[in-house]
Amino acid sequence: MLAAERKIKIVEYVRQHQAASVSALAQEFGVHEATIRRDLAEVEQEGLLKRTHGGVIVEGLTNREPSFNERSTVQLEQKIRIGRMAASLVEDGDHIIIDSGTTTLHIARHLTHKMNLTVVTNDMNVAAELRDAPGVRVTVTGGELYPSSYMLNGMFTDHVLKSVHVSKAFLGTPAIHPKHGLMHPEAQLVVAKQGMIRAAQEVIVVADETKIGKLSLHKVAPNSAIHTLITGVEVPAYDVQQFRDAGVNVLTV
Repeated sequence: MLAAERKIKIVEYVRQHQAASVSALAQEFGVHEATIRRDLAEVEQEGLLKRTHGGVIVEGLTNREPSFNERSTVQLEQKIRIGRMAASLVEDGDHIIIDSGTTTLHIARHLTHKMNLTVVTNDMNVAAELRDAPGVRVTVTGGELYPSSYMLNGMFTDHVLKSVHVSKAFLGTPAIHPKHGLMHPEAQLVVAKQGMIRAAQEVIVVADETKIGKLSLHKVAPNSAIHTLITGVEVPAYDVQQFRDAGVNVLTV
């Protein structure tokens, strides 16, 4: 069997079984484990499967982003840790963008003590969280309200983001991949995230372990546009290293 044909059959086998060990694949195709490891490295580079310690799994695909209420309690303790770490990167006097999201909301909750801070946000929850913070000035982008997430999006949002410049932008995401970068299942939300990236000197993505290594339909930005990724210590070291190899500074907490 030619190598190209074997790789196709490996992908078919893993998709059928959802996961497979190197030893099982070597036995299935009658080749050495070293050969299977080389095949898996090439298949992963093509974004078809995801290697794990000792084997391979089907690459996760994110087709939709659940509502705010559905997401708010998922990985909650991890999101709190990530939010606290992200907030520690903010200095008094900064101008920042905080994207809409359940993880970014925890950034806002750790910023209420900051002084002379300006926050631009497209999230009504973020704005409400900071409304009583005496040292924080909040600018809401405006736009169409998405009731399921309390996010603002659309033409007015994009217009405001084109008119601002900030030191840091904190972005949430349902999917980030070490090869394909920042991704999103909903096309109408991509433009605002791209606007936040263009408006910032430093781009920081906050994502719990369930978002890491995921693919989605629309590409928001390559990893070269991301300066820092903050995620949980639960993310396997192999995945963390892949992002670092792609030039992203990864902080785990």
